[in-house]
Amino acid sequence: MKTARRKFERPLGERRYRVMFVVAVEGSRTEPEYFAWLNRANALVRVHCIPSKTHSSPLQVLKRMREHLRREGLAARDRAWLVVDRDQWTEEQLGALHAWSLEVPQYGFALSNPSFELWLLLHFEDAPGVSTARECAARLERCLPGYDKGVPTSLLTVERVEAAIERAKRRDTPPALAWPREPGKTTVYRLVEEILEAAK
Repeated sequence: MKTARRKFERPLGERRYRVMFVVAVEGSRTEPEYFAWLNRANALVRVHCIPSKTHSSPLQVLKRMREHLRREGLAARDRAWLVVDRDQWTEEQLGALHAWSLEVPQYGFALSNPSFELWLLLHFEDAPGVSTARECAARLERCLPGYDKGVPTSLLTVERVEAAIERAKRRDTPPALAWPREPGKTTVYRLVEEILEAAK
């Protein structure tokens, strides 16, 4: 007697993931590559990254997010995050992103001061004394010889991501209410932690 073969296909239009994170970033390579790795590492979570074609300002990141949400919408269980560097952006520019993140509980805003490279560096070390983008890049070069803004995803592991979260948390004391104004801090860990939690 033949047993019926179990079908694993889902009906068209049904999502294969539990939560989608829409993430708008400043960069065109580093951040998209990092979030693409997180996307591949979590079958229950989808990370949809909205990159910049060229390096862009926080307000352009916000504009791209608003346009995406206007076109695609956001399901009740999904999340939308803005991820930018401190750079030399004004309080007014960053304040607009923070204000947007307060509009809806599903929205979030993460900032690395001075740059996203600080978040990457925390995957490998505590990064004491790092306060400028140049210092971040130099220290990252020691951990990742030949680093050129690309993320070597073969070196990323869940253990390293979790270590980066713990290191960033220790630095974010007391927790930044809007964004980290002091160099050497990043709140990207809040987004990544949320992604990992959603995948459990």
